[in-house]
Amino acid sequence: MPVITLLVVDDHPVVRDGLRGMFESAPGFRVLGEASDGSAALRRAAELDPDVILMDLRMPGTGGVEAIRELARRGARARVLVLTTYDTDSDTLPAIEAGATGYLLKDAPREELFTAVRAAAEGRSVLSPAVASRLVSAVRAPRIPGAEPLSGREREVLALVAKGTSNREIARELFISEATVKTHLTHIFAKLGAKDRAAAVATAYDRGILG
Repeated sequence: MPVITLLVVDDHPVVRDGLRGMFESAPGFRVLGEASDGSAALRRAAELDPDVILMDLRMPGTGGVEAIRELARRGARARVLVLTTYDTDSDTLPAIEAGATGYLLKDAPREELFTAVRAAAEGRSVLSPAVASRLVSAVRAPRIPGAEPLSGREREVLALVAKGTSNREIARELFISEATVKTHLTHIFAKLGAKDRAAAVATAYDRGILG
């Protein structure tokens, strides 16, 4: 069988070393390189052209979701398998909407991870049981009549608003302009029927949009 090539993206050197050692000790895999954040991942992906990218989500600088979205925009050949410790709706849904092929948690057994990478390399979606359950719940959640769902980017903005982040800080975090942040907030307020930031956050928690 052909060898599956990998790029490991995580901001923790110990995690990268562990994943490299795990895959290099197993037949059928070769780790081409590593990256410590999303921007480095984009550069390394362009240089190395791996089959699969193991992508963490929350990293300093450019995060995983932004990197996944940019890889999709560039038409990168690599499949992205998210490997993270976070399984909240604010993490899973944006990552999958951005173009991730699969989503696993870091406590996944070794063989499950190998199987997931093989599936991702073939273009098949793979989700950890916890994440799959969350997505099913999100799909089955009762809809408010006439309510328009928030986009992945709008969810990201709202999650930062819920943390008390200012428009300027949101713009810096998401690499967009403050004007774009204000536009997203306008759309969020309209979709949630909210008049301000506090009401939008309260409504989002009430509807289960924010976990």
